[in-house]
Amino acid sequence: MGILLVAGAIVSEIAATLSLRASHGLTRLGPSILVAIGYAAAFVLLAQALKTLDVGPVYAVWSGLGTIGALVGGVLLFDENVRLATVAGAVLIALGVAVMYVGGGLEH
Repeated sequence: MGILLVAGAIVSEIAATLSLRASHGLTRLGPSILVAIGYAAAFVLLAQALKTLDVGPVYAVWSGLGTIGALVGGVLLFDENVRLATVAGAVLIALGVAVMYVGGGLEH
């Protein structure tokens, strides 16, 4: 169940971050509301997950996959540029998350 909570926190955080981009500095009401709801949901879900999961690996997975998700969402929704260095950084993040997951695990 903890892993599902983390997955929900990741999706919520990505949606909030992409809404933040769409809000134009929090000047558009709809996306600004999604920012608040998305980040609140992400923190509530993450807090619940941390009742049973280790904080180090969970935070690595949450922040790493959230970063990669925001990158992909920015490219798909906002036509943001991706350079080779950006792809290399995303690969390094994914590798780091994998090492944290294997090394520390998520379940007690």
